[in-house]
Amino acid sequence: MPDPNMNFELLFSLAGVLAMAGWLILLVSPLIPLWSDRISGLLIPSLLSAGYVVLAVFFPSDGDGGFGSLDAVMTLFSQPSAMLAGWIHYLAFDLLIGAWICRTARHDGLTFWLVAPCLPLTFLLGPAGFLAFLFVRTIAKPKAA
Repeated sequence: MPDPNMNFELLFSLAGVLAMAGWLILLVSPLIPLWSDRISGLLIPSLLSAGYVVLAVFFPSDGDGGFGSLDAVMTLFSQPSAMLAGWIHYLAFDLLIGAWICRTARHDGLTFWLVAPCLPLTFLLGPAGFLAFLFVRTIAKPKAA
């Protein structure tokens, strides 16, 4: 039986610090591309994903809510463990997209200064940052000789 005294606030803070470290590493990724790929693109998202799985397996929903309607999702996320799992899901996947943006920009030869604004946008507004990068990539991609 899960410990009812589990400190979800502490886990929330730890996940946030871990994700923020990943985003800071992405901001210096032009200086350390290999390490950035390994840490922000693999290690930290893996740790966050493991935290998500632990929450989902050991602190499951009490059966209320689901994914069949907006009301059901709202009910599901009214439970602290489900909300924390959802938040960690966002942290992990947004960081994965940020790392993909950096790798793809580097592969395409895009200047980091065009890509850098897409990173905080991805951190704050996930899909909007992804779309911004696709736009930058489309208009700034170097032409093949």
